[in-house]
Parts: sequence; structure tokens; C-alpha cells
Amino acid sequence: MYILECADGSYYTGSTNNLELRLAQHQAGEGANHTKKYLPVKLLYYEEFTRIDEAFYREKQVQGWSRKKKEALMSGMTDELKKAAECINETHYKNYKKQ
Repeated sequence: MYILECADGSYYTGSTNNLELRLAQHQAGEGANHTKKYLPVKLLYYEEFTRIDEAFYREKQVQGWSRKKKEALMSGMTDELKKAAECINETHYKNYKKQ
């Protein structure tokens, strides 16, 4: 699972089994429609998983998060991340960490 910053300042969250190749695809305009529109992109954060289905699950989880919550994740501010989850009555982060 990875998070990119696009040229317009937006974040794009995706998953892949080959991060280096996928980044090259995004930069070449062969990635997602969103990243094609806002090149160049910059890798801000990634997590590694042994199984692609786990990465895909995490991608979908993080895609639903607010910008503030994604920024807390990327900066390693786990206390802020937990607070953000509690403030909007989310349990995704807690459930994910228990697995």
C-alpha cells in the first residue's frame, strides 16, 4: 500500500506487488486516471505486506480516511491517528491493528 502526492497537492492511495514499477507507470501517465491528470507524483509513504489481498484491504481502508488522518499516518503520529479515528467514531484503525 502506498500514498502519493500529486502535483495539485492531492493524495492518491494505491496498492501493488511491485512498487518501483508502479511508480514508474504513474510518472509515465500510465497509472490511475487521477494521477495522470496531476503529474508529477511523489511517493510519500508505503507499507509492505506479504499478501496482495492484505495490501488491497489496507488501501481501501486508508482511501476512506480524511487528509488529516492520512497525514498522521505518514508522519508516524499514532496518537493523533487514534484521536482522529475516535473523533469521527471510526474503528477501522483499532480493528486493523488487532489482526
